[in-house]
Amino acid sequence: MPSTLHLNAFLHDIGHHEAAWRLPESKPFDTVNIDHYVRLARIAEAGTFDSIFFADAPSLQNDPRYRPIGILEPTTLLAALAVSTERIGLIATATTSYGEPYDLARRFASVDHISGGRVGWNVVTTATRDAALNFGLDDRALHADRYERAEEFVEVTKKLWDSWEDDAAIGDKDTGIFADAGKIHRIDHQGRYYRVAGPLNAPRSPQGHPLLVQAGQSESGRQFAARHAEAVFTTQRSLADGQAFYADMKRRAVEAGRRPEQIVILPGIVPILGSTEAEAREREQAFDAQIIPQYGLLQISKYFDVDLTGADLDAPLPEVPDEDQIEGFKSRASLVANLAHGENLTVRQLLAELGWGRGHRSLVGTPEQLADDLELWFRQGAADGFNIMAPALPGDLETFVEHVIPELRRRGLFRHEYEGATLREHYGLERPQSQYAEHELAITV
Repeated sequence: MPSTLHLNAFLHDIGHHEAAWRLPESKPFDTVNIDHYVRLARIAEAGTFDSIFFADAPSLQNDPRYRPIGILEPTTLLAALAVSTERIGLIATATTSYGEPYDLARRFASVDHISGGRVGWNVVTTATRDAALNFGLDDRALHADRYERAEEFVEVTKKLWDSWEDDAAIGDKDTGIFADAGKIHRIDHQGRYYRVAGPLNAPRSPQGHPLLVQAGQSESGRQFAARHAEAVFTTQRSLADGQAFYADMKRRAVEAGRRPEQIVILPGIVPILGSTEAEAREREQAFDAQIIPQYGLLQISKYFDVDLTGADLDAPLPEVPDEDQIEGFKSRASLVANLAHGENLTVRQLLAELGWGRGHRSLVGTPEQLADDLELWFRQGAADGFNIMAPALPGDLETFVEHVIPELRRRGLFRHEYEGATLREHYGLERPQSQYAEHELAITV
């Protein structure tokens, strides 16, 4: 466990609450406004957050009738934010289910160079049929096949990032030698899904590898994270469940030949803050009053791969498939079903709960109460830090930085200023050595 906690700001268009765009102060079209994202990044950087994060999928994810859609491609966005910030880490999602490892490795290495070593890749396998149709396929791959492809995709990407040794670029003007060809390596990968010669056409990036992040919680997702992830975004709702997941992932990492501190566990929380608890409850009610049930029904239909749009809002959740029957959103479907059944919620109550953060914990109260909760999870072995999911942006992120961060600092739980320059340094993670550093095979460039 680290001595102080880590904080990531998950920046989801204009807020994580599905009705945030309907609030009087919200600007629905900020989803494509670069000034909006620069402002958010600078707010988080002023709070010395370890990183900011943008989710993504290669298809239209939400019904555009009911919620604004964020459409900016995230690595492009990170490049813009890299030159608009100085220290904060920058993480974006990219899928292994479509596209090619060479292209992805080059894009993330490029932004790592642009940012001076502040980039992370959230590795995902894409679960929707719509995405498959966008890439000329009739349907998505099976869950197990998606993770098998992801394993090879990440293997190839790491090889490409390593294909230049750190001291390969010389730039000797007197001799006319720019690079030592003996330190630039072909990867010559031939696998089930990919054939890639390499090397990458750029020197090794400042971090060696961009930080690898993962968020899947199915059995396949946990095993994948244990082998590859350096930070894990997760959704446990109780302290006991958080402790169990934390211990499980640390154990799996050790079994994969890693040290426990090489994987950072970050549960998501949605902060609903007020100067008093009553004020925070009023804010919670103001959000809930704007929920459109039809939108929520479409979302849970997607999770379970069944049509629930006609469900009785005042009855319990209808019978839904078990996780092992689902090829798409396995862990999210289980979370939703467990929430509905474990808390005896009606469909209407379930939609209200999911409206805040798709199943992540929402914390309602004062900054001191929120800090109490974060400290408890941190001290009791349920988290190395937290994925902060502000319900409305930018206002709720500003409130967190202005009121919760100082409280965490007073308790000795969070940094007062940045101590490192790279994202790896923020998370207390080592810079990996090139796997080709001791090899003799080389090419002429």
